Amino acid sequence: MIFLSHNSKDKPVVQKIALHLERALGKENVFYDEWSIQPGDSIIEKMSEGIKHCKYFFFFVSQNSLKSKMVSLEWQSALMKLSEGIKFVCVRLDDSELPDIIKHIMYIDLFTNGPEVATRQIIDVINGDNTFRTSKEFYNLVATVEHGVKKAIVTIKAQYYMEPHSRYLLLVDNDEADISWSLPDFSEYTSGFNKNISFTNGVHNCILVEVDSATSPNFPVCVNLETKNTEKVDIICVMHATSRKDFSSIPTIHIRRQ
Repeated sequence: MIFLSHNSKDKPVVQKIALHLERALGKENVFYDEWSIQPGDSIIEKMSEGIKHCKYFFFFVSQNSLKSKMVSLEWQSALMKLSEGIKFVCVRLDDSELPDIIKHIMYIDLFTNGPEVATRQIIDVINGDNTFRTSKEFYNLVATVEHGVKKAIVTIKAQYYMEPHSRYLLLVDNDEADISWSLPDFSEYTSGFNKNISFTNGVHNCILVEVDSATSPNFPVCVNLETKNTEKVDIICVMHATSRKDFSSIPTIHIRRQ
């Protein structure tokens, strides 16, 4: 049995992983609350039963789950079963720190590497395979997009070392009249809207933003975006300038918030 311990606010990410595990291993082998707990069931009883029979316990760590008393009860109960052979694995969803008692346990970093890599590593753990894969490309920059109702926050962060040139393109499918943006951490910056630009993934509008300071692990570039007419900011991806005219895509993690 595979137990997925998470907070309901993180379901947009966790559900995709649960569905992938269902297809690969069968629904009966995955304890996921939406199909493992039905109306009329005791939540505590079902949760206890799931942990009792689970062989692999995945704790999805986030600001949401760390504040949840139910999730705390789940992972602390699972931790007590380590001596019984349970495999306890943390999956990091954001930049939250792991609780001190489990910091020594190697975790899966979805926040940095994205859901596809994290899902593959989860499958590797379950199959007893080595999770290491030779990386095709190295990325120092990573973008996180937090989606809300009629707004989004894009955070571009350098993971390892300083990037001296902070010049970015945000590919969007919103019209210029429908969207506004700002960089709250910078009093001065350059920005502009460009329509119908051809990229390898199609034709998109894009927002250019540039600041004079470097992007570093401790000083990310944040862009707040808001729509005026439509329901969401439709961000396709984020790109970084490799020269004054050339841009390349950087890994972009999308987080859906209520």
